[in-house]
This record gives sequence, C-alpha cells and structure tokens, in this order.
Amino acid sequence: MRRYLSSAIVAIGAVIAMENAVWAEEPAFLSVGAGIYDVNDSETTAESRIEYRFSEANKLWHFTPFVGMMATAEGATYGYGGIGLEIFLGNRWILTPNLGVGLYGNGEGKDLGSSVEFRSGAELAYRFEDRSRLGLTFNHISNAGLDEPNPGTESVLLVYSMPFDKLFSD
Repeated sequence: MRRYLSSAIVAIGAVIAMENAVWAEEPAFLSVGAGIYDVNDSETTAESRIEYRFSEANKLWHFTPFVGMMATAEGATYGYGGIGLEIFLGNRWILTPNLGVGLYGNGEGKDLGSSVEFRSGAELAYRFEDRSRLGLTFNHISNAGLDEPNPGTESVLLVYSMPFDKLFSD
C-alpha cells in the first residue's frame, strides 16, 4: 500500500512540475455556474454561482485564491473565499480541488446550522484555446461541527470560466 501511495505522490509531483509552464500563463477568471443544490437530501433546488479566481501573479505558493457568491432558488446565500490547487492533466484538462469558508444565510431554504460554513470540493474543467474553461464542479458545504444541527449539503454545477481581461477587450 505504501509503495502505491508513494508512486501516486511522485506521479502527481511530476504532472505538477511538467505543467509549470502552463501555470505561468493562467490569467484571472470570472466564473459563472448553475446547477443543483442539496443533491443529497429532500430540499433539492436550483443554485447559481459567480466567482472571481485570481491570476498566476496572485497565487499563494501553488494555490489559487478565489472569492465568490452563491444563491439558491429558495433564497439561501453564501459569500465565501478560499483556495484551489490547479492540477493540469495535459494542456486541456484541469482538476481543481478547493477549500473555502464563508457566511451563509438560509433564506427560505435549508438550515445548515450556522452562519459560518466551510466548503470543500473539486472541479474538472476543459480548457479551450482562448483559455476559457467549461467544467463540472462538486462541492460540500458544512459548518464542520461548529453548531447543531450540522446537516451539510452537496451541490453539482456546470461552470464556465472566462479570462477576466477578455471581458473588457474588443
């Protein structure tokens, strides 16, 4: 088991090292998403999201900071910030595990037990020639036991990320 784990770590390190040239090119992104909130429970509803993902120049070691806002059709809102680790799987595919924390209001929707909520997840995205991306993201939001109840929730969204500088170019 240890040998397989060591091999996996070496392989991930090699992919990260090989793709440093691609990382250096990555701009800031404006990401928008739509999908399903609370896919794991009986309070399923629509979710929309907007995120700003910082550029290579603002990375914290290999981590990309982001800030965002989500809302559901039931009036729940969540403003958050966090970090993601972009793992390039070749030049086109990007896997981004991420962690964040923010403030949640349940509106008429699901009560997550606290106004402070943590988010973890991953996104798999395809990178187009113009650097825009289309991906599928899965996230879990929970108060991590800060308060009771702590039901948590999962979301699945389709996300489109456009280089921020393209929003203002001709």
